[in-house]
Amino acid sequence: MHVVIAGGHGKIALILQRSLAARGDSVTGLIRDPGHLDDVASTGASGVVLDLESADRGEVVRQLEGADAVVFAAGAGPGSGVARKDTVDRAAAVLLADAAEAARVPRFVQISAMGLDRAEDEGMDEVFAAYLRAKAAAERDLRSRNLDWTILRPGRLTDDPGAGRVHLAERVEPGEVSRTDVASVLLELLGSGAGTRKTLELVGGGTPVDEAVAGI
Repeated sequence: MHVVIAGGHGKIALILQRSLAARGDSVTGLIRDPGHLDDVASTGASGVVLDLESADRGEVVRQLEGADAVVFAAGAGPGSGVARKDTVDRAAAVLLADAAEAARVPRFVQISAMGLDRAEDEGMDEVFAAYLRAKAAAERDLRSRNLDWTILRPGRLTDDPGAGRVHLAERVEPGEVSRTDVASVLLELLGSGAGTRKTLELVGGGTPVDEAVAGI
């Protein structure tokens, strides 16, 4: 399987790339900063510098041709403002999905977030509200696509060691989950094809990852 991951230098992406490469898959990590190429290469993936905030559709399509699956793991990240929440968390996701359709990539997995309906809560921080709206808009766009899509909404992310046990369902109570366990779920979703055209929420739990994915 050839997998292209947008946001290839993110913490979850680096773990996922290492796992995919270890099982023999071909992996391309799309990154914005050339200084991150060595980090991506250390996982066994090939790094490609492609800024989804400025790239045109044709450039992205060329990078996706021949891929079996695409993962959107990019994000504007801490310290970014309202504008970049839109250009990365929404617009870059839309561009990638559009290019995946054009390149006829069948599988598309998008990392989103839980609690997107909180954007209009009283007292909500303006930047975080923009992030929630951007993620919600990206989800709406993806659901309209002719792709075998899965939207994965992790709870609060931690850098704790992976437990290998999770709670995965269309709705779960808020909680936290390690980035390693998120990557393990993504690996299983990509390998099994489970969860097609589903929006899934994920927190730490008591079910082994392979059983949790098989159970959906």
